[in-house]
Amino acid sequence: MSALPPPEEPLIVLVDDDPAILMSASLVLRSAGVGRILTLEDGRQLLPLMEIQEISTVVLDLVMPHISGDTLLPRIVQRHPETPVIVMTATDEVTTAVGCMKDGAFDFLVKPVEENRFVACVRKALEWRGLRQQVGALKRSLLSGRLEHADAFSAIVTASPKMRAVFQYVESIAHTVEPVLITGETGVGKELIAEALHRVSGRGGELVPVNAAGLDDALFADTLFGHKKGAYSGAEESRTGLIAKAARGTLFLDEIGDLGHTSQVKLLRLLQERKYYPLGSDVARVSDARILCATHRDLEAMMAEGRFRSDLYFRLQVHRIEVPPLRERPEDIAPLARHFLAEAAYSLNRELPETPSGFFSLLASGHYPGNARQLRAMIFDAVARNGQGELSLESIRKAVRNGSGSASSVAVVPVMGEGGLFRGVIGRLPTLKEVEQDLISEALLRAGGNQGVAANFLGISRQALNQRLRKKKEEEGE
Repeated sequence: MSALPPPEEPLIVLVDDDPAILMSASLVLRSAGVGRILTLEDGRQLLPLMEIQEISTVVLDLVMPHISGDTLLPRIVQRHPETPVIVMTATDEVTTAVGCMKDGAFDFLVKPVEENRFVACVRKALEWRGLRQQVGALKRSLLSGRLEHADAFSAIVTASPKMRAVFQYVESIAHTVEPVLITGETGVGKELIAEALHRVSGRGGELVPVNAAGLDDALFADTLFGHKKGAYSGAEESRTGLIAKAARGTLFLDEIGDLGHTSQVKLLRLLQERKYYPLGSDVARVSDARILCATHRDLEAMMAEGRFRSDLYFRLQVHRIEVPPLRERPEDIAPLARHFLAEAAYSLNRELPETPSGFFSLLASGHYPGNARQLRAMIFDAVARNGQGELSLESIRKAVRNGSGSASSVAVVPVMGEGGLFRGVIGRLPTLKEVEQDLISEALLRAGGNQGVAANFLGISRQALNQRLRKKKEEEGE
């Protein structure tokens, strides 16, 4: 029995009484970069090992001394149903294959097995197990309502149920080896999600971020794969690529929607084969880095236009995380604003400023196409403009109007008919006085009773609103 590999890596156990077959099969899998390999010549060692060691896949021979594979197979399936078992034997009989599949075998291979088929079968078994683990983790998370690794998400300020659902999904897929596609608008925090996923995964290597925007095909290959000395003019020293730096860790490719066609092909090959060639080298190197990708672009539209490869898109779609925009989680605006206020005060070496009444209601009226990044810039600018004491609402009001548009101007006007607000309405039209009173009441309701914010919604000054309110009160008192 060979030495146990690191416990955090997926473990593939090969069980066969022929040492030559064990050696050749393990060499094939290692050269393909498929997991860590453990070999057993005695089948009696397998079940005790499975009680103390997490095993990702078992490749099992049928005809062995001491205990046969067809005796072991149903016991493994019964005690460890989450572990796929691939039967690999020289017995080429249909009845044997059917019996193994009935007993719960994941697949049945006849020796000698073609190398590519063997590797593909093992990879498929690992993917199947990963998906089962993902579903199980997601069920546990949803049923318990708790995060098992809440500290991993501490850098993400949120009070949103939608973001909590994202966190639960991150925990459910963190320990798989499959790629992850993180999508969402600019400024929603895709890189923070990637960092959290890496922390939850517990991978031994580091997180290596790469911004693909602006990298042409040659620079992309050199940055990721590195080069040998003399690979091209100016390559005076060998260079290790970032994929090697991310060994046993995570490679995070941001803005993959900007990759050129040739770079997309190279990324697809890396994902499928887990092999790469440094520039100028004809010797393949194996990568064990988990790959995360992110983009704010609509990859489906790009695929339809022929600007993004469909095979790469579907390969990345194994796990997909959609980060919701800030406008879909308005409950996050206040906690984010408080966080950015403290961050700005610390950065500018000032005391934490006081916030005036209506400050957070005014922020909540913004649309924020730039999401949290835009909100952060707005808060930093307001703190920088402020002297000491209470923040001024004026700079925030201007930023909300000019930078993002008021929420009162974004999809809040009820259209009762085509061509105008009241087009198609049957019966008498409301009077100007009635419309004005309804608008004022709605603005005050949305502003939480704050007249300054309500006036901003209505596009008038606070004094003008006060005059209308006093007039209404006087008329009601008559």
